[in-house]
Amino acid sequence: MKKKVLSVLLCAGLAVSMLAGCGSDNSAGADSGAGSSSDSADAGDMDYVKEKGTLVVGITNFEPMDYKDENGEWVGFDAELSTAFAEELGVDVEFVEIDWDNKILELEGKTIDCVWNGMTLTPEVTSAMECSEAYLENAQVVVVPSDKADQYQDEDSLADLSFAAEAGSAGEEELEARGLSVTPVTAQADALMEVAAGTSDAAVIDLLMAAAMIGEGTSYSDLTYTVHLNSEEYGVGFRKGSDLAAEMDSFFAKCYEDGTIQELAEKYGVQAALTE
Repeated sequence: MKKKVLSVLLCAGLAVSMLAGCGSDNSAGADSGAGSSSDSADAGDMDYVKEKGTLVVGITNFEPMDYKDENGEWVGFDAELSTAFAEELGVDVEFVEIDWDNKILELEGKTIDCVWNGMTLTPEVTSAMECSEAYLENAQVVVVPSDKADQYQDEDSLADLSFAAEAGSAGEEELEARGLSVTPVTAQADALMEVAAGTSDAAVIDLLMAAAMIGEGTSYSDLTYTVHLNSEEYGVGFRKGSDLAAEMDSFFAKCYEDGTIQELAEKYGVQAALTE
């Protein structure tokens, strides 16, 4: 199968209505089944998930990938895709909010079955998880107050800034690699709050989230993003050795072919461009 990557640029408006007939299970508890990740891999993760009847998806509140609508239901680009994948397997989907810094431990401890939340395919992730092929392209961007944006247009200008970034995120990794001052916070939304409150000079978050949550018409209208620190790819992570990763790749191929991904891209305010 040829690798296909969806490249995205967020539009100004973000649609939040759900596709007709598509829903999600918002139950809060993780599956209580015990066992090691090696046991799961030996038996086959697909059989394990089908036997218990639920695919438990580890997420954070990350718009437009996974977030709650006005009714408290999980929606978003990834939320709808994971719901459809669970339906393909013939099981229910359950979303569990996790501490992003502990995502590998959550996976290995079998409190979740996969990490599907705009996860960057870093060397740490790909060495610790069985990952799908990339399905989105993204970047880590610097967020600063709009009235100071002209001062921070290249990496050299960032040297003296204090940054906030989600613990265990690609943003934190990019800052640490450059030797920049970074305060780890629980979530990307918290990093934005740090900048808005003036307790950090800047934040580094995903481009997708920046385009959805800051600027005109948002709660952070006085923030903007400037420097792109990298380019990266999103993937879905399973337990090491899991047979669900190959199943996921087949699922993505179907979603490209039948137009599902393009439809969701339009719905959640992204412009899709496919390459082979």
